[in-house]
Amino acid sequence: MTGQIPAIDKETGRKVKEYIDTLTKPVGSLGRLEEIAIKLAEITSDEFPVVTPPGVIVFAADHGVVEEGISAYPQEVTAQMVHNFVGGGAAINVFSRQIGALFEVVDVGVAQDLQFDGVEMCKVRYGTANFCRQDAMSREETEKAIQVGYERAENMIKKGIRCLILGEMGIGNTTASSAILAVLSGKSLDALVGPGTGIGSKTIAHKQMVIQRALETRKPDQNDPIDILSKIGGLEIAAITGAMLAGAKHRIPVLVDGFICTVSALAAKEICSTTIDYMFISHRSTEPGHEIAIRMLGKEPILDLGLRLGEASGGAVAFPIIQSASLMLREMATFTSAGVSGIEKM
Repeated sequence: MTGQIPAIDKETGRKVKEYIDTLTKPVGSLGRLEEIAIKLAEITSDEFPVVTPPGVIVFAADHGVVEEGISAYPQEVTAQMVHNFVGGGAAINVFSRQIGALFEVVDVGVAQDLQFDGVEMCKVRYGTANFCRQDAMSREETEKAIQVGYERAENMIKKGIRCLILGEMGIGNTTASSAILAVLSGKSLDALVGPGTGIGSKTIAHKQMVIQRALETRKPDQNDPIDILSKIGGLEIAAITGAMLAGAKHRIPVLVDGFICTVSALAAKEICSTTIDYMFISHRSTEPGHEIAIRMLGKEPILDLGLRLGEASGGAVAFPIIQSASLMLREMATFTSAGVSGIEKM
């Protein structure tokens, strides 16, 4: 998979930068929209990139570490929310409809059999094991989950999507993501662990202890992303990682949602460093570890709205900004075409 990811097209980006400066506006006056337009050109190797229609994939899986009392919600909420997704009642359904996105939800590891239609059934196992007691999953299961994500993204790309928006659902996944980030960043858990689904200060302290115990017993290899994911990760985290690799391979812009997806982006970067060149960080989450993860990717979020829902909601809300940058290139007039006098050279 990783050997086929091309470098972004800097030459096309250079041409687009020059073109933007001929549009009917003062140079640089559209700020970061201009930067996004240039990045889209580099990603797609197209001087007039198209980002519609977008595609949204939500990967769902459960986490055995929930047994340790680290979440405000019980594990069965994962399956209940998947049912809400296919019923069209979740936030991501609303925002997906708003932007005209193709939408699918994938069961890569929900801890129970789902007794309803509308879900892509790609279950690798029934949730991860409690990583305080044993590895979350085997290395083979981790690689299979990555492959599931890769294949689901490729399938959606074949349907014609031009921007990939990824999300997750899995009670306990901020604990797994915080553990992964602790390994990759070397930062203290005090700086990384936050409220997740809305836990209080006492539970946050307990969550930190649970993660610390897991790191001491599992001893994930900082230099081996598959080892990290298998020992302390999640099936949906691995699947998102695979989907990001597929997006990069096909030169599709990838809109990264909040904390969990950004940790998946770090895992994708460890597998193939050029993958991050195809990513936009949609928003800045209120989860404390998110800022650290963003800095590790060298990115700047598009939005800062105090979001912390997950399920690709931030990515879908940010998409119109990406679309605006694309349309700026495709539809704005140049000074010459509009017959407008340009700036006089001094």
